[in-house]
Amino acid sequence: MTQSGPVTGPAADGTDEAGGVDGVIARMRALQEELPPHDGVAAFNRVYLAVTLSVRRSLLDGLLPRPRSAAALAAVFAGRYPAAVDLAAAGEPVPACWRPLFRARHHTGVHPVQFALAGVNAHIGYDLALAVVDTARTHGCEPSALQGAFDRIGDVLVELEERIREDLVPGPDPLDVADPLTHLIAGWNMERARDAAWSAARLLWSMRRLPEVAEEFTHRLDTGVGLVGRFLLTPLERRPVARTL
Repeated sequence: MTQSGPVTGPAADGTDEAGGVDGVIARMRALQEELPPHDGVAAFNRVYLAVTLSVRRSLLDGLLPRPRSAAALAAVFAGRYPAAVDLAAAGEPVPACWRPLFRARHHTGVHPVQFALAGVNAHIGYDLALAVVDTARTHGCEPSALQGAFDRIGDVLVELEERIREDLVPGPDPLDVADPLTHLIAGWNMERARDAAWSAARLLWSMRRLPEVAEEFTHRLDTGVGLVGRFLLTPLERRPVARTL
């Protein structure tokens, strides 16, 4: 099971680990400059940069309980995405949950909203669960001690889901459920993904003294989330615009 390195010397208010979030933000801003506008990873990067900035504001404003562990969770969680980007850039294997996004990133039949949701699916469904376990282990606490921070991060993501759909869904009326794109993205739900991530984290924590079982569960979680990502990235033909006679 993937583990993050220990966090050393945090300040009492969590500002040192908020600095770890700053490093991830800087990396995402650099990616936004580097990636072509039509790159599917860029579509997710724009969305996740907004999320991370909002979480950072919550940290600095003292809105999260247990500031040190909350800041650590935010930094560990956020850092898993650029780590996947770096693996892909180096030609190294990436987690199965991220593989569909990196493989389909230049497919012209996939819409930006699909890329964004596929990235969010990977990051919530797999990365968030592992980040909770890694942070709890590093800070010597139970996952329950991180639930307030987990919920706040999840709230930010849920708030952003509607923005993703509004900003990135092209073409027909979003209420046209017969449209293939609307039908596809309506099948994925942020709140359910967040709840599943919390359950997965608790299960992994309960398996910490059973490393082989935990490793198998982690692998199954990774591939299962990746399967959902593949469906989210189903190429769709753009529906022709009807002409008014």
